[in-house]
Amino acid sequence: MELECRLDADYIDSAWTEPGGTRLVKSHDWAYMLSNVEQHFPADWIMLVYRPDMASYAWWHEAGGFQIKYPCYDAYQDSTGMLAAITRQNQCILEYAHSRNATWHHFTPEWVKSTFGHRVEFAKTFPDILVTVFK
Repeated sequence: MELECRLDADYIDSAWTEPGGTRLVKSHDWAYMLSNVEQHFPADWIMLVYRPDMASYAWWHEAGGFQIKYPCYDAYQDSTGMLAAITRQNQCILEYAHSRNATWHHFTPEWVKSTFGHRVEFAKTFPDILVTVFK
């Protein structure tokens, strides 16, 4: 999230110093332009992560809220602004997922294994987090 959401492959690539490999580009702000992401990067996967508004808001506060050093959340101004942003972003995610007939799954080690072929263990799981991938 240190770079702005720009649909420019060279700009996105500038975040890495080593060529090749799999790259994960993530930001809450991509939620506002998912159709454009799909159009600009048709060969790339899009993974959506959804968590209900109030659960996301509560977790953000539990994780440190505005006291978090990185990423910087100053643009949201206050807790009311943060909740409004979470609500808007979730709405965009759900609308895009609906338009693509998404199938949602719980974010579990089994899902990661079946989707990406790698076994991972989570220190903590959250039963209210749902994910979907468009390939």
